[in-house]
Amino acid sequence: MELHQLRILRELADLGSVNAVAKALFVSPSAVSQHLAQLRRGFPAPLTRKEGRRLVLTSEGKPLASAAASVASTLAEASARIRTVEQDKNVPINVAGFHSIGQTIFAPPLSLPEGQLPPLHFSDEDVSQQDFPALTSTYDLVLAHRMPHTAPWPKERITVIPLAFEPLDIAIHKDHPLAEFDELSPEQVIDERWVVSRSGYSPADVLETIAALAGKAPQIEHRVNDYATAGALVEASDCLGILPRFTARKTLDESVTLRPIKGINSGRQIDLLLRAEHLHRKTVNDVIEAIRSTVKRLVIS
Repeated sequence: MELHQLRILRELADLGSVNAVAKALFVSPSAVSQHLAQLRRGFPAPLTRKEGRRLVLTSEGKPLASAAASVASTLAEASARIRTVEQDKNVPINVAGFHSIGQTIFAPPLSLPEGQLPPLHFSDEDVSQQDFPALTSTYDLVLAHRMPHTAPWPKERITVIPLAFEPLDIAIHKDHPLAEFDELSPEQVIDERWVVSRSGYSPADVLETIAALAGKAPQIEHRVNDYATAGALVEASDCLGILPRFTARKTLDESVTLRPIKGINSGRQIDLLLRAEHLHRKTVNDVIEAIRSTVKRLVIS
């Protein structure tokens, strides 16, 4: 059994396919398959099995993949003890985040005094909620969002650091007749025209809840995932939108205002996802604290 074989097994558990593992590790799919075959030969029970066209872990393979994560954490802890802080501070930290959080969270840590944080490399990732955990294979830190009614993050595979709960509000032009209300009910807004995200993303699912409570199908004029674009469309028309309360502020024109949705606990939980071994690095923890501080300021402003 070799360390790179264990890593491949772990990546298969997290990413779900040989092709995804090959892409993450910058090797060919055939090389991944060969290493898995070599690993399987050392055990009396099969570690993987075919499920359609996909290769998945068996009940015997899952504990070994979990053990691979523990080995990675132990090695990371030992490496952190060997390396000095001076050596580690120049190692870049790769951070991914969904689009709307990137507009407000990425820049502030870069404005901190030089040397306070290691080099930061940011990437935006427009993925569905269930795909955020897999990004921890590529990035040190992943800013992710999750709706309260959905399945929790797989904490057996990743570490989750809660940051904030962000309400989703109705975005409305200040001259719209409904803007005079402090909050809006599903019955008040269901007959309006809408700009929302594509199906499968928030806030399209919030509009589906509004429609279910009002007992009518909504009239959707525009489907865009970018909140700044959605805000611009609300500004230029009589359409209503659904936007995050904290992260949308920076991109909204002053003619667009936000109103809470009456009777719905609409919102998203914003979390940091990472693999446990990264917590052994002081520089990673410094970046986590910088992101926490930024989010805190965003919420209370």
